[in-house]
Amino acid sequence: MNTLSDGESAAAADLTSVLEYWPSPPPWGWISDDLDRLPQEGPNGEPGFFEHVELIDGALVFAASQTRFHQRVIAGLHVALSAQAPGSVAATHRMDVKLGHRMRPCPDVLVIDAQAADDDDRTFYTPDEVHLVVEVVSPESEDRDRKTKPFRYAEAGIAHFWRVEDNDGSPVVYVYELDPATSAYGLTGIHHGRLTVPVPFPIDVDLDKLPR
Repeated sequence: MNTLSDGESAAAADLTSVLEYWPSPPPWGWISDDLDRLPQEGPNGEPGFFEHVELIDGALVFAASQTRFHQRVIAGLHVALSAQAPGSVAATHRMDVKLGHRMRPCPDVLVIDAQAADDDDRTFYTPDEVHLVVEVVSPESEDRDRKTKPFRYAEAGIAHFWRVEDNDGSPVVYVYELDPATSAYGLTGIHHGRLTVPVPFPIDVDLDKLPR
C-alpha cells in the first residue's frame, strides 16, 4: 500500500483546497509554488489544462494558441543562441523564472547558467541564474510583454531583455540592458534583418533566416 510523506500529504491538501475555489482564486491568492503542484488535467478532467500557465502578480495566465510566427521565432532564436553560447551558459525555452512569491512568468527564450541547465529536474530558474530573457509579442500578450514583464524582470535584476515584434512577418528585436543605477531597462538598439550584440555574449543572428 502506497503512503504519502508528510510533505506530499501537505502539498496534496494544499492543491485540493486551492482548486476548491476554481475558477476563482483561493482567498489567499495563488503563489509561485502552486505551479509545481497543478495537475495536467483541469478541474473537470480537461487534458493539458494547466500545461502552459504563468503566474503574473498572483493571477494565473493561460497561454493562447501560438501563431506560426511566434513558434518559429522562438525555435529559431533558441537554435541560434544555443549554437553561439559559450560553455558557461545555455539557451533554453519555455521555462519558468521564479521572480517572487506571486510572480512566475515563463519567458519564450532564456539564457541561463550552464550548471542550472544541467539539472533536468528543475521546473524554474531564479533571477541570479538568468542572463537574458526574450519575449515574442503576440496579440493577447502585448501588455504583459511590453509593460508588466519587463518591469518585473528589471526589478529582479536580470541584466538583458529582448522584446520581439512581428513586422509583417519579419521579426524586429528591441534590445534592452539593465541600468544598475535605476534598476530599469534602457533601450540599446532596434534590430531589423540582423541582430548583432556584444552582450551577454557575442551574438550575430540573421533574423530573416532564422532556423525553422
